[in-house]
Amino acid sequence: MKLGGDLAAFSGRLGHTFAQPDLLLRALTHASISTPTRPDNQRLEFLGDRVLGLVMAEALLEADPGAAEGLLAPRYNALVRKETCAEIARELGLGDVLKLGRSEMMSGGRRKEALLGDAMEAVIAAVYLDAGFGPARDMVLQLWGGRVGAVEADARDAKTALQEWAQARGLPPPAYVEVARDGPDHQPMFTVEVKLATGEAERARAGAKRQAEQAAAKALLARMEKKNG
Repeated sequence: MKLGGDLAAFSGRLGHTFAQPDLLLRALTHASISTPTRPDNQRLEFLGDRVLGLVMAEALLEADPGAAEGLLAPRYNALVRKETCAEIARELGLGDVLKLGRSEMMSGGRRKEALLGDAMEAVIAAVYLDAGFGPARDMVLQLWGGRVGAVEADARDAKTALQEWAQARGLPPPAYVEVARDGPDHQPMFTVEVKLATGEAERARAGAKRQAEQAAAKALLARMEKKNG
């Protein structure tokens, strides 16, 4: 099997030439278009998640030999979470080569964060199975670029961090409310408000509800930490 123009170009952006091109095709095949003879990428996603995790764990240990586990864990989570994988996928133009069923395509599947993140993990697994851990690690480190070194020293999931901040002050967990949804069905935009029991609140808008929640939580946490020193 030989890769077609779009897939060959995508392979070039990955920086990997596949000895088994069918692995890349499988990594880019969503369940909405799979058949008994054309499996989807879910099993590869499972494997790629583990390969990515090992690469990031190793890279973080090398980048900061003196860091305690309590600092390494949130940095790790920031680097391997679905949002980060989706960011990398967008930079690669992965959505343009995803193999989707008609209904998924019509609902904006090429831009969906979950689909992009899952496919990115599957692509990592495809490289791993095609060439081994070394090339897969090199590709991941190249694609993640300066993210390893730039990840915040106390990187935390914003929603978790805000909840911990509230609980430390005897407050109930923050409340999240979707206050608006606009844009076309295939590319909606969500506006979410997060509010503390004290009445303090922030809003954020993003193409995914979870993204909007995270952005709102981050903004509110930053304001409260600044206000309270």
